[in-house]
Amino acid sequence: MKTVIFAAAVAAAAVSAPAVAQDAAPFTGPRAGVTAGYDKLGGEDGFAYGVTTGFDLAVTPNITFGPEVSLSDTTVGDAGLELSRDLAASVRLGYVLNPQLLAFGKVGYANTRFEVSNSNAGFSVEGVRYGGGIEFALNGNTYISAEYQRTEYEDNFNGRDAGVVGVGFRF
Repeated sequence: MKTVIFAAAVAAAAVSAPAVAQDAAPFTGPRAGVTAGYDKLGGEDGFAYGVTTGFDLAVTPNITFGPEVSLSDTTVGDAGLELSRDLAASVRLGYVLNPQLLAFGKVGYANTRFEVSNSNAGFSVEGVRYGGGIEFALNGNTYISAEYQRTEYEDNFNGRDAGVVGVGFRF
């Protein structure tokens, strides 16, 4: 029964998506971009930079939804312990404010690697990442964005805040 309901929902989305996608056109389809900005973990500030990719689907004329993955790094480090790579997988829900502006929120999973200086030792922590931002369509394929991200790590490990800007392309 679940399979039948799921198949019906996929078929309905496939039939209605082309008409709906026309209204939210600048904010639908596959996308990829680069980000850079401010990063803070505990009392340490740094510079974050990375890449992101995702796919947005128009759910209604003004609402988009889709997955997003990112890979980033940062200059944050203190007393022999440095943040290394950061992987995140999120879902993003957006609202088209006008034909060029999308406001969005997202929530997902994050895994951050820490390296011990002058050693091959390190460890990873997992957590929940959430945040929101805006995306501005410069034209049909190019966009700029600004976003706030908060990561709450497991075992009461310090939380992380980031404010990043980005530029990306839709395909």
